[in-house]
Amino acid sequence: MSNLYDRLLKKEAKLAVIGLGYVGLPIALAFARKIKVVGFDINQKRVDMMRRGEDPSNELEAKDFEGCDIHFTADLTDLKSVEFFIVAVPTPIDSQNIPDLGPLLGATRTVGQVLKKNDYVVYESTVYPGCTEEDCVPLLERLSNLKFVDDFKVGYSPERINPGDKEHTLESIVKVSSGCDAESAEIIAKVYELVVKAGVHRAASIKVAEAAKIIENTQRDVNIALINELSIIFNRMGINTYDVLEAAGTKWELPQVPTGTCWRPLHWCGSLLPRLQGEGTRIPCADHRRWPFRERQHGRLRGQADREEDHRFWDQPC
Repeated sequence: MSNLYDRLLKKEAKLAVIGLGYVGLPIALAFARKIKVVGFDINQKRVDMMRRGEDPSNELEAKDFEGCDIHFTADLTDLKSVEFFIVAVPTPIDSQNIPDLGPLLGATRTVGQVLKKNDYVVYESTVYPGCTEEDCVPLLERLSNLKFVDDFKVGYSPERINPGDKEHTLESIVKVSSGCDAESAEIIAKVYELVVKAGVHRAASIKVAEAAKIIENTQRDVNIALINELSIIFNRMGINTYDVLEAAGTKWELPQVPTGTCWRPLHWCGSLLPRLQGEGTRIPCADHRRWPFRERQHGRLRGQADREEDHRFWDQPC
């Protein structure tokens, strides 16, 4: 397997991105400027649009498709010649705010049907720590009749795509990557280094990389919840919350305030963190009872912004 990286560079091997939404498409195009890529999506209409150089998510322009060695397809047979798979499908939630692994497991079934000996599979979807090895790997083994580690390698590299943000792009944000063993961890990192100029952080294990993603989401949710609570106090005192954020944001140690669609509650905290800590978690954002409040706050803050005609933070991309 050690020569897979070299064969990718020589375009003797192919990389595929499974799921071409706002996360998968930029990744696929970035790699396609360096190596041979297959972009796979189950939605034929989306595939047809991308073949015309159109982004269904309206994030990319026609020029972003230029100079790319990529074949867009919804045909499973086009994946049979692929040796390096990146799964970048969404992980939505159901009506009970429970993670729906349907798209993730569906993509895993797709890969499992074409998986060959010595292939690599890397997941980017947001998951709880342990999901890759506990839910996805057994499915890959069953469908391919291959043995994990011995016959194929798996890794995890959490997506950090920020929709609408033209500054913090795939290439400019440090990428976290991991593998199931030392060899795969290094090859996966080297593959991502082809497109990530900011560098790749090699996590100690797949679970560590998965947990790092949870911390990222948790930090944002806690930040959203805190600002929501403070905004109530400021509003009662007649203080414009956006003026406060603008002033406080001048200090270097303050985190970036989430804006745009990210003002909505990040559901992953409540559903995933208890798995990390056990049923007795006391992390505020893991309390399901607070979610309806933050949903109401989302509407209230937007209404306040509309009344004050103050969209300095709201209308910025997330």
